[in-house]
Amino acid sequence: MTVLELAVYALLLAVAAVVVWRRPLAALYLFVVGLALHNAAMASLYAAGVRGSTLTAITAWKEILLAVALARVIQEAVRARRLPFRPAVVDWLALAFGLLACVYALIPQSALGGLADHHAVALGLRHDVVPVGAFFLGRFLVVTHDHLRRLAWTLLGTAGLVAGLGIVDVYAVSISWWRTNGVVDYFHKHLGYDYHGTGGLPENFIYNVGGDKPFLRRLVSTFLSPLASGYLMVVALLLAPRRRLAIPLGALAFAGLLFTFSRSSLVALAGGLVVLAVLRRRPHELAVALVVIGVTVGWAHLFPKIGPTGTFTKADLIHQHEQAAGKSATFSATSSSEPSLHEHWTSLKDGVRTMVHHPQGYGLGNVGQTASRTDTPLKAGESNYTELGVEIGVFGALLWTLWGLAILVGLARARATTLAAAFAAILALAIQTDVIGDPWIAYSVWGLAGALLVKTRPQERLAGAAEPAVPSA
Repeated sequence: MTVLELAVYALLLAVAAVVVWRRPLAALYLFVVGLALHNAAMASLYAAGVRGSTLTAITAWKEILLAVALARVIQEAVRARRLPFRPAVVDWLALAFGLLACVYALIPQSALGGLADHHAVALGLRHDVVPVGAFFLGRFLVVTHDHLRRLAWTLLGTAGLVAGLGIVDVYAVSISWWRTNGVVDYFHKHLGYDYHGTGGLPENFIYNVGGDKPFLRRLVSTFLSPLASGYLMVVALLLAPRRRLAIPLGALAFAGLLFTFSRSSLVALAGGLVVLAVLRRRPHELAVALVVIGVTVGWAHLFPKIGPTGTFTKADLIHQHEQAAGKSATFSATSSSEPSLHEHWTSLKDGVRTMVHHPQGYGLGNVGQTASRTDTPLKAGESNYTELGVEIGVFGALLWTLWGLAILVGLARARATTLAAAFAAILALAIQTDVIGDPWIAYSVWGLAGALLVKTRPQERLAGAAEPAVPSA
């Protein structure tokens, strides 16, 4: 059975690799669509009996296609004896950050005070350098306005699909099905996470309203995560084509975003709309951002009253009572005592404190998802900025921050206003969560950012065109 599974996988991967080798731009389409379906597909394979190294090999499709695409564009550059872009500060910052991560992978953990094993270091290195690889792939690609239009439609269509499936799920599929369909074992036994949400699901799979009351179902869809689903919706809505045909898909994506109940994503969307209005110099568009803020506040109060619900198991309630000992069980979605908001804030403060007291970093694999997966003592979590600072030092966090800001400025100079707005939203989300820990963001958003940056001089736009990089009509 394993031989057959690997043979089918190898055939499909070979076809995709050939397509990417012939047209490296196809990798972006595969990342946008494929990574939106990745978690659900891998969990389904696990439930079907595909386990261990076989499943690990299958999950590596994204790294393999990125490597193939990079090899192809580099080969073309070597043949032409020139780069398709003029190296700028943003490129040197990306290269410096990637090299620093590689250096930290070689430094013994004992020299830094870290406790990560070789597996954790490898996972940490992948986490840090994938955005660098995706960014440089984008830099080597030559894209046209037709390509960008198709990518925008692909993004919006993917968001609509994810939203539609997710909304149907929260109303039509019982939470007990999720507890027994293989997702719990996939997260725990294959990926190594130690989740304690209802039935062993991730804690953020549902929204706990406090006490022993029924919980609220959140849209997790094919990402198996409300946050990752929300990030896709934010990016897709900000890059959505300005066409009437896009309105139904946009409305569906926005509804999906609401049902993720990711308040940070809604606030980030509003922030992205502000950036978009400023870059376009259209003050009247700020009204859209105000509407989103108003909807966010209203939804935070309304969703707990009308959202789809589920009930805890006896084991869930026992665990909750143990964890809630001495803590207030009364809170609202907008109060400072709300567990999610409180934990994000506490984690951010602890991460900054650790950076100050240990500025050289503890080494790769000691923070965030990587530490959680490998039973490594957690030194920092949540925020990309503090995680990187605790992992590869304050200098590494500074490089990461400067690189992100340089990309944002470069997108603005390239008149890629919609992607600049989306990238600003992602950088804001990175303050309170590990955005590049979501492969869809790491591959798709950083790849698109590299593709839309000015290739030569500021006055020379994409493919020599004088119009905006992402058309608004």
